[in-house]
Amino acid sequence: MLNPADQAFAAQLTKAIPDLRIEAPEPRYLQEPRGRHHGNGGLLVRPQSPAQVAGVLRACNAARVGVLPYGGGTGLVGGQIIETGPAPVILSLEKMTAVRAVTGHVLEIEAGASLQDAHDAAENAGRLFPLTIASQGSAQIGGVLGTNAGGVNVLRYGNARELCLGVEAVLADGTVISGLRHLRKDNTGYDLKDLLIGSEGTLGIITAATLRLFPRPAALGTAMMVVPNPAAALALLELAETRMPGCVSAFELISGQGLAFLDAVGPQVHQPFAQRPEWSVLIEIGLPAGLDPQDALAGLFEAAEDLVSDGVIASSDTQRAQMWTLRENLPEANKRIGSISSHDISLPLPKLAQFIDTARRELVALGDMRINCFGHVGDGNLHFNAFPAEGRNRGEYENLRGRVAQVVYDLVDGFGGSISAEHGIGRLKVADLERYADPGKLAAMRAIKTALDPNGILNPGAVLAQN
Repeated sequence: MLNPADQAFAAQLTKAIPDLRIEAPEPRYLQEPRGRHHGNGGLLVRPQSPAQVAGVLRACNAARVGVLPYGGGTGLVGGQIIETGPAPVILSLEKMTAVRAVTGHVLEIEAGASLQDAHDAAENAGRLFPLTIASQGSAQIGGVLGTNAGGVNVLRYGNARELCLGVEAVLADGTVISGLRHLRKDNTGYDLKDLLIGSEGTLGIITAATLRLFPRPAALGTAMMVVPNPAAALALLELAETRMPGCVSAFELISGQGLAFLDAVGPQVHQPFAQRPEWSVLIEIGLPAGLDPQDALAGLFEAAEDLVSDGVIASSDTQRAQMWTLRENLPEANKRIGSISSHDISLPLPKLAQFIDTARRELVALGDMRINCFGHVGDGNLHFNAFPAEGRNRGEYENLRGRVAQVVYDLVDGFGGSISAEHGIGRLKVADLERYADPGKLAAMRAIKTALDPNGILNPGAVLAQN
């Protein structure tokens, strides 16, 4: 139910945009996946065109009302909720889902469409859109670009930024940027597209994008191989890329602790090894016509006899799907266990193994806890998460949460890494960004924010602390 102030502003919006649907937000718009934080919202608007988005932003900017962009709600750093302060207008693009065009190597799609919609549109055209994340059925294109999402195929194809050619977006004052270019090269001044991608809705609202499509590999090969430690995994990656240059799409590190969590709490998935390995990697390759991926992976296994002690090569689409189902369900098992503190980080590859050993040792010294380290090791992105000891719950560790995160982030910073690899800053990492980011970078970011959103209405409190 709307309060009087919300009702008064709703009347202003209705007058300015007669066809706009305005309502009180349902509970799902006020939640985040881990259940630690709960949002606050006055009005929910679901525009159906860039013109309606522009009208909403003009009205909110004039009235100094905050606007909270809401995508699929899958973000893990609180960028989609505001817990305190004035209730914002929650702006959802879920009514803007059209595939506007598929032309050659380019997909033009609205920001409210899901990532799975983009995959389907590409497949229907005989092409590939390679960005893949576990939440692709609900994550929206706007959120994927707003956070510069990564996923499992960054190693071969790059982050969201590398996969986007242009964006249509609306600035805080209602100005529409019509930048849906289909060009790989365009050096006509500042690249506003790259500025908006990764800005988490704090500089403008992306309403549509042109995305790069790729030829589908003629043959896919998938395998899981057992390695003794992360250093061996990195050596295996180097060997795989040397033997199959440009063909390794994904290279995922999986710890035995993650497999144990799946056994303990589910989801129940097929595990390919009779004895749970301490470390394993999931490798996927895509080869051109005429090459056999199973032969290529078997050759890699033989060449890596000093690095790999066991392995399973998928011999069917079913086996390949089982391997990926295992990997994609690791976050769900983590959620069911309940972490003390979770960290989405990246490290330079030469320092990654040393970081894992050092961080594990320091956290175990801090308290009795289990560490589940897994992730996209091919591009240096780890999910390094601390969990209660068996038989205990995360509430018992509440006094250690902040210390655990600081230990991890201090080490990441010392090793030349990043405290946010693919999830963004949101609201939960604002203080961390202030602590670890270069002061000159922060000053430039604040200047850009002030220039594009002088009244601070766009996703207030996200990425940068409010003054």
